[in-house]
Amino acid sequence: MIPVFVPEFLFLSSVMYIDSHCHINFPELAARLPEMLEKMRQNQVSHALCVSVNLPDFPQVLALAEAHDNIYASVGVHPDYEDTPEPSAEMLAETAKHPKIVAIGETGLDYFRLTGDLEWQRERFRQHIRASRLSRKPLIIHTRSASEDTLRILKEEGAAVQDGGVAGVMHCFTESMEVALAAMEMGFYISFSGIVTFKSAKDLQEVARAVPLDRMLIETDSPYLAPVPFRGKTNEPAFVKHVGDFIADLKGVPSTEVQRATTENFFRLFQIPG
Repeated sequence: MIPVFVPEFLFLSSVMYIDSHCHINFPELAARLPEMLEKMRQNQVSHALCVSVNLPDFPQVLALAEAHDNIYASVGVHPDYEDTPEPSAEMLAETAKHPKIVAIGETGLDYFRLTGDLEWQRERFRQHIRASRLSRKPLIIHTRSASEDTLRILKEEGAAVQDGGVAGVMHCFTESMEVALAAMEMGFYISFSGIVTFKSAKDLQEVARAVPLDRMLIETDSPYLAPVPFRGKTNEPAFVKHVGDFIADLKGVPSTEVQRATTENFFRLFQIPG
């Protein structure tokens, strides 16, 4: 078991939330970075993980993490980016040696936005899984209309902890409880975004109610998918508080319980050193 490091300041007055997946290097958030960071503080959001989507923009992601103690980074290429430089497992693993890079991804499969022969997408996914095994950094998984192939390839490439992999997190989860159980069996965490707060997301809310707190993360996926009551507006890390509070209400537990569990899970999964 990897020791859990939770910074001491988290417990000086109250437990805080963490945004485990955001894209604050995107222009609509990067342009107002000081304000955004201050809003995080005001809303008890202590840390954020800025997630890479392609290699050309990765330097911006890493620069944000290097400039701010409470921002971390990942390295990877999103499955929706078709015409972009392809990563190799070796290159991703070498890049992930940087101390502020805590994950490989986001990666996975998306059969909703793209159609046709998507073998290139599956091969890219395999390269990321191999990079995770090489670097011992967890995966950030994106899957949409592709859960069967996503789980199959994760198993084939040995991403599961019982197969010597590092597992990771199923980000912005919108799949069934069966998919959640299969992922958790391999050692993955399940992360819920603002979607869980939508009135139309009754099935997903049942999944969130059933997923144990010790296997859960929360996120914004900002600048997208702002939770209620900000739906339709630009999302930002400060709003992850509303995701956590909504899940606390779903489960009938105090918000502090969700805060503490998801914070500990974040530092455990991403092996953040003290």
